Amino acid sequence: MTTTDMARPVDADPGRSVSKKRPRSAGGGGLRRAVPATTLLWILACLYGLPVLWFILSSLKPAGDLFSYPLTLVPHHPTLSGYLTAWRSANFSQYFINTALVCVITTILTVGASCCTGYALAKYDNKWLKVFFICILATTMLPSEVMLAPEFLVVRNLGLYNSFTGIILPAVLTATGCFMFRQFFLTVPDELVEAARIDGARELSIFARIMVPLSRPIMLTLAILSFQWRWNDYIWPLLMLNDPNKFTVQIGIQSIVGAQNINWSVLLGASVISMIPLIVIFLVFQRYVMGADINAGLKD
Repeated sequence: MTTTDMARPVDADPGRSVSKKRPRSAGGGGLRRAVPATTLLWILACLYGLPVLWFILSSLKPAGDLFSYPLTLVPHHPTLSGYLTAWRSANFSQYFINTALVCVITTILTVGASCCTGYALAKYDNKWLKVFFICILATTMLPSEVMLAPEFLVVRNLGLYNSFTGIILPAVLTATGCFMFRQFFLTVPDELVEAARIDGARELSIFARIMVPLSRPIMLTLAILSFQWRWNDYIWPLLMLNDPNKFTVQIGIQSIVGAQNINWSVLLGASVISMIPLIVIFLVFQRYVMGADINAGLKD
């Protein structure tokens, strides 16, 4: 009998199939961990969103329904009279122009100064630069109210009282912006800068052609924050301006409040109007706030 004619061994139990272990799905554990986190985020979103929703819906209520009992979330007779009265009673168009002018100029100067300062603090090794950085951070430990009197005296002595320049210049350099850019530029590999220097690029060219494009996400982030800070600024413009034609939006909203009584419907409408530019700015630029490819141009 040849080897091909030999009988093949038969399984003792032909009905039993060979069991194979199935690999556990990696997504199961991740899904179980994501559900509590997502639930917590939704709860926090509702806690933060409910007052905002109540605020916006209350601006659509007539003045007589705001304090009617029982309180209701949805207005029974929605109206835009509060918005129209707020826009007509105050010179809101001029307030918007003044505030937009201050915010745009301040934001551009803040981003430019913070970018230059952060690059110098991150890429140049000098002990005095480190001391300077500590001094910048030390300013964050002082309450803003402490700095109001000295800043007001300096601006007044420079002849900038009751001018937009007096509002813009003190707000240009911020410790937050310098810190943000410094921390970002520290993550940029030094090999990228050294390679540019070997190729003959000058320091200004390295900064303008390499560092500035890489820092675009940080620039947009700081631009959004700076615009928001200046738009919501109330105390400093109130101290610096006494001409109603130069008032900003926040001072204009305060002027609606009467000495004896407050028309809450008008005040809520004016407050919602003042929020619209910030919401538009955020919705337009939020998709540009993303991570930068800091390793572009480097070979492994």
